[in-house]
Amino acid sequence: MPKRIPVIATPEPAAAARLANLPFEGRVAMADVAPSIKEGLLAFASTTGLLVMSQMMEAELVARIGPKHARIPERAGSRHGATEGSVVLGGRKVSLERPRARSTDGTEIGLDSWAAFAGSDLLDQVVMERMLAGVATRRHADVGEPMGTDVDARTSATGRSSVSRRFLAATKRALDELMARDLSDLDVAVAMVDGIELAGQCAVAALVITVDGRKVPVGLWLGDTENKAVVTALLADLVARGLSAQKGLLVVLDGAKALAAGVRKVFGSRALIQRCTIHKRRNVADHLPKEIAPRIDRRLAAAFAHADPAVGLARARAIASEIEANHPDAAASLREGLADMFTVRALGVKGDLARSLSTTNAIESMISIARRTMGNVKRWQDGSMKKRWVAAGMLEAERSFRRLRGCAQMPVLVAAIQSATAAKSTGYDEEVA
Repeated sequence: MPKRIPVIATPEPAAAARLANLPFEGRVAMADVAPSIKEGLLAFASTTGLLVMSQMMEAELVARIGPKHARIPERAGSRHGATEGSVVLGGRKVSLERPRARSTDGTEIGLDSWAAFAGSDLLDQVVMERMLAGVATRRHADVGEPMGTDVDARTSATGRSSVSRRFLAATKRALDELMARDLSDLDVAVAMVDGIELAGQCAVAALVITVDGRKVPVGLWLGDTENKAVVTALLADLVARGLSAQKGLLVVLDGAKALAAGVRKVFGSRALIQRCTIHKRRNVADHLPKEIAPRIDRRLAAAFAHADPAVGLARARAIASEIEANHPDAAASLREGLADMFTVRALGVKGDLARSLSTTNAIESMISIARRTMGNVKRWQDGSMKKRWVAAGMLEAERSFRRLRGCAQMPVLVAAIQSATAAKSTGYDEEVA
């Protein structure tokens, strides 16, 4: 399980930067924090932090308009009492009194110290991470660490409906981020496309691999099945956001015919298609009796992994001819798109990289993490909810990504793709236009 490290974001980064120049030295009397010491380090740190923040706001106010009751000619503003607000601490909101001031023209004076600490971005992030980790909405208050009696008494934003609202907003931002990623700066060599079934619908996801082996989730489209129209729409959206196949592109797919048809419609001959060998073996085994399926599967695995793609293809065709009499459907399943099982090896790629790109394992690993994050969902409300959850799961998976195994061979692959596609007339430009 990857370690989750929340990403802290403040609504006004400039406000946080200005605080560095605030002339301030905080002092905390031990008598004020003595009760929290008995409750542990977190309680002590939380209580101390809130006291220091109050002092920071006071110091900033003094720097802006001067000390209380001081007679200052041409004062920039005056104090205007205080109001109750809240800051994010320990994955929850803690109420805190905030001093107010108004300028001489009557407008509210905003405090940088308050703007820096009052943002809810971190709270939304914590809520989303807990939900994706399987914490139910009603249990969020239970999983937070105690911050001391005094601080805990002032906390909020951990109720069921509050958590639900924050998770909805956070996953919507995750979906918007995924669907708006600019791909023009990515030097993409490989794209993988696969589907995930969700309550009668199919979400088709896309993952790209750059020339240096980085894996980046880039798109998601929802339809009834993995049909050609859905895949075409997904790929066309990626092209509109900057994905280019002008230098050639390897696209790795499972066994669905619709995926291959969509790829050819959008990219034409600029795309080389590699079918997942594991999917093919499973499909063939499903058409065979249990007594012979393991033996045929071992022979197919050896054929697909053969160093010479021509020999491997010939052996796979021989297996199809061998089983055709007694198992014609298995033979037909094997022959369908058979040449596409050897695309990567025909490009001269070997070793770990050939194994990595002969299957859809990379994108299926991402999808499996997305499935795990959706394990507690009992009722899907609509398509929007499905897309939000899948997008959040994809971005969660991205945090644990490593470079593609065998990525040291990527220059060999890139050169081979360019060479294999350069001489072909495309139709790519016409489709994209």
